[in-house]
Amino acid sequence: MDDAERRVWGRLPDGARAALAGLAPADLRTLLLAVARDRAAAVRPAELVRRWRTDRFTRPAAADPRTLARVEARLWELLPDDFAGVDLSPVAPLGTCAAVAPVSQNRIVTTLRLTEVLSDPTNALAIEAAVRRRERRADGAVHLAACHRVLRAQDFGPGASAHFRLLALVSSARDSGSGSTQARLLTLHLAYWQRVLAALAPGAAARLRLTVFDSPVVAERIADTVRPALAPSAVPVVDEPERRRGRGYYVDAALRITAGDGADEVELGDGGFTDWTARLVGDHKERCLISCLATERLAALTGPATPDDPRQPPR
Repeated sequence: MDDAERRVWGRLPDGARAALAGLAPADLRTLLLAVARDRAAAVRPAELVRRWRTDRFTRPAAADPRTLARVEARLWELLPDDFAGVDLSPVAPLGTCAAVAPVSQNRIVTTLRLTEVLSDPTNALAIEAAVRRRERRADGAVHLAACHRVLRAQDFGPGASAHFRLLALVSSARDSGSGSTQARLLTLHLAYWQRVLAALAPGAAARLRLTVFDSPVVAERIADTVRPALAPSAVPVVDEPERRRGRGYYVDAALRITAGDGADEVELGDGGFTDWTARLVGDHKERCLISCLATERLAALTGPATPDDPRQPPR
């Protein structure tokens, strides 16, 4: 318990925490909704204007929606037929991220109805992939894509928005041995991102950066299967062995999508293999690859940058 929690619980009567923890979910929801209703009744119009101007959760995005719509339409056009599009709900079940990944619930906007505002479409797509994998034969791979505005509770710094749009891919399939499944999924994702960057950011010095985490088999398949399977492209796939971020979040291998060089480098996206669908379907042979790209950052490369362009990392 941190200092803020101690301070709040210290202001409540003895036994309050145990009493609240013992409430049935429906009763707790009723209580919290009543508190929210009372607080909303006290809000005045002038306060709404102040919050709208100052609250990083509520400020509109800086990106031009027309430019963004054109970029995202092109992303969908370039997407292989293997991927099924999914229009996700603005909310996901409580614990969608924290239950399968080392992510604190404090970074996620939790609602009063046992849900959370979508903070990462890859987690939600992994649940949908697990549901579809259960309905298919053992070798029926599932490939899903979604484009969604996400909201995150952590503070990304002055001028940065708490919400931004991501195009996310999630692929799940049963392992067929010797890293061949990982190679197949990785080739599919990398080839797509190469096409996207070559078409939409041809002069941005874009790169796909690969890091292998303690998996010699996957390293071998990247060398003898993945790289030879990728068509010649102006967007190179380069090794990034020094990467440490994402270890523990990803397994086997991770990727980064970048543009620019040196101090001007911008991270457009991120991804890697996870154990999410294996845990969700209860089968350790399940393999899952996720990857995503911040569409507002990509749109900024295709046209004039906006004064308050939110450029926080996707993850």
